Amino acid sequence: MSYIARRLGFYLVAAWASLTLNFFLPRLMPGDPSIAIFARFHGQLNPAALTAMKTAYGLSDDPLPVQYVTYLAHALRGDFGTSISYFPAPVLDVIGSALSWTLLLGLTALLLSFVIGSLLGVLSAWHRGRLADAVLPPVTMLLHSFPYFWLATLALYLLGFRSGWFPLRHGYDNTLQPGLTLEFLLSVAHHLALPALTIVAVSIGGWLLGMRNSMIGVLAEDYVTMAEAKGLTMRRVMLSYAARNALLPNVTAFGMSLGFILSGSLLTEVVFSYPGMGFLLLTAVRSSDYPLIQGLFLLITAAVLTANLVVDLLYIRLDPRVRMQ
Repeated sequence: MSYIARRLGFYLVAAWASLTLNFFLPRLMPGDPSIAIFARFHGQLNPAALTAMKTAYGLSDDPLPVQYVTYLAHALRGDFGTSISYFPAPVLDVIGSALSWTLLLGLTALLLSFVIGSLLGVLSAWHRGRLADAVLPPVTMLLHSFPYFWLATLALYLLGFRSGWFPLRHGYDNTLQPGLTLEFLLSVAHHLALPALTIVAVSIGGWLLGMRNSMIGVLAEDYVTMAEAKGLTMRRVMLSYAARNALLPNVTAFGMSLGFILSGSLLTEVVFSYPGMGFLLLTAVRSSDYPLIQGLFLLITAAVLTANLVVDLLYIRLDPRVRMQ
């Protein structure tokens, strides 16, 4: 329990620090959101109207300490104001419209790359020195070294534009109405396939190499040698004794990757014109949309902290030695 209490205390402090940075960083950016509002009306707003618009957007000329206290009070209530870019929609509504697409793409690609990469890493380490170990790491790391935007653009050109196997843009066919129908779900899966596969192709090498290196270290441990001496099947030794303990570093990396799903698909969404939070964040920065930037950053930070907390709790289950701390 003391271990859990210490970790919870750490994450509470980290959450407060994140809130503070989330408040100050947008205000250190060049540009003024008032100018963006003024430009929307082609410079035709008088000072009184501009002041009224700033009030509607939740902007303030109060001193920073006053703004900071107000921001914390609103953040604790889940109120992030009104988006400048999508006025008059609330920030949470704007984020919610893009969140589901980012989660769908990010989770699908992450789970596929983690599972496939970890399994290939186990096989590569178990059969080290053989053909699989000689071929899999170099090939996957070669793909890992490619610039992602180049590989994504090449895949879009060859498999989308030239062959017509995959759609070129959006999250589903524009002729369909969103709903839980088979036609709509198949269209979503068809639009999802190419962006997800390009992410998997680039990221699978990291999971494979990490698992392989960890697995090789575990295979030299005494308890693995004892399991083999007891006459256990090779499959049980490989999976239950070696792979389970070698998986811990990859589990930590998986938890970190879960948190970065919300911000890690920016290039994917831009190249494939895929709706999601990455493209939404780019739009918010270009528009000096402080409320939307703060809402997105806070959601991303909360996701990272939550993912790390879950990983810490999983460590208690996977590694009994942690319970003694």
